[in-house]
Amino acid sequence: MSRKHPVIAITGSSGAGTTTAKRAFENIFRRTKIKAAVIEGDSLHSLDRMAFRAAAAEAAKAGNNTFSHFGPEANHFDKIEAMFKQYGETGSCKRRYYVHSEPEAVEHNKHFNLTNLTPGVFTPWEDIEAGSDLLFYEGLHGLAHDETKGIDSAKFVDLAIGVVPVVNLEWIQKIHRDKAERGYSAEATVDTIMRRMPDYIKFITPQFSRTDINFQRVATVDTSNPFIARDIPTPDESFVICRFKDPKKIDFPYLINMIPGSFMSRSNTIVVPGGKMSYAMEIILAPIMHEMIANKSK
Repeated sequence: MSRKHPVIAITGSSGAGTTTAKRAFENIFRRTKIKAAVIEGDSLHSLDRMAFRAAAAEAAKAGNNTFSHFGPEANHFDKIEAMFKQYGETGSCKRRYYVHSEPEAVEHNKHFNLTNLTPGVFTPWEDIEAGSDLLFYEGLHGLAHDETKGIDSAKFVDLAIGVVPVVNLEWIQKIHRDKAERGYSAEATVDTIMRRMPDYIKFITPQFSRTDINFQRVATVDTSNPFIARDIPTPDESFVICRFKDPKKIDFPYLINMIPGSFMSRSNTIVVPGGKMSYAMEIILAPIMHEMIANKSK
């Protein structure tokens, strides 16, 4: 961990809603003029789209039907740890991007002065911008841990945030997102969920025990069969459970006063209305950011 060059990691599964937390941080960064170097979790996969499909097909031939983007075979856990460590020590590191779409391909080709980048590939590595105040990671494996290889990225993270809806809600969000944004059928997404389950249990879920704060959305409508849900429960049809690793650092009376409809359910937990999720994140995270930046000069 580094006081001078802090690292923030938001981690969550595919479809969990980490983008909401990312936007809350972006609002704080903009208002407080914090310059963040952003790392996209997808960029630390070890296989591009075609290579992953080939590897998954080979694994299936060998009887392994659980090869997934969640496991170490498809990710650079070592590079995540090394990136966080290097930034904490020097305030600098290298990054790359994963090209998701044609518009992104156009943008990255222009940035790197290339013509061959297409959806599903990685850009070249480059140095992050100089003079950043902190490193900001958002993706699947912000707290990547692989005991067999001695990898523990959490050692180099100064603030770890987990975004983890109850699993049925997470699946509903993923099924609807994959259909709307990627054109996948519900059946194809369910197959992906099933294939990823062993790695989800082993490499995704344990991260949420190492976070400083977890934001967990819980629906107040029936999500008992997520595979037939016609729509995603709205924010107003849910609550968000905010769990703090160190409640001594949190001013709970202030939060309850500032967030209408909130209440404490345990000594380390506050519950807020789902429609206030983004607002609650900013109220909770802004003081932490202010203290983090103030500590940089001490």
